[in-house]
Amino acid sequence: MTQIQEPGQAQRSVGELVGQATEQLSQLVRQEVALAKEELAEKGRRAGRGGGMLGAAGAIAYAGLLALAATATAALSLTLPVWAAALIVTAVLFALAALLAARGRTQLRRAAPPTLEETLGSVRADVEEIRERAHR
Repeated sequence: MTQIQEPGQAQRSVGELVGQATEQLSQLVRQEVALAKEELAEKGRRAGRGGGMLGAAGAIAYAGLLALAATATAALSLTLPVWAAALIVTAVLFALAALLAARGRTQLRRAAPPTLEETLGSVRADVEEIRERAHR
């Protein structure tokens, strides 16, 4: 079978073709990495803006909670002495904080990673199972 060559192209050796393919593949990988970096940078910028907005929302919500506590104290002070109204509002806020702390602590304990003893026991059981199957 006769191969028809384009005018101006000399026949290249296999080594040259492999070298060219390697260079093109390297260039493609570099371009893909650059694209991935740019995409990650953009996502990072968006995440930063979102985090900033969440922080601002938390600060405003905290100010709102303080205003609510002041309002509750003022409302209670219409029927109670001011010190008693403030004490009641403070006690309610501390009780709420204690409840949230206890629930959060429980959630953190449930989410904790397995202890090293559990992991070692699991690995030992896996190794023993592999040994048993290998001897059959």
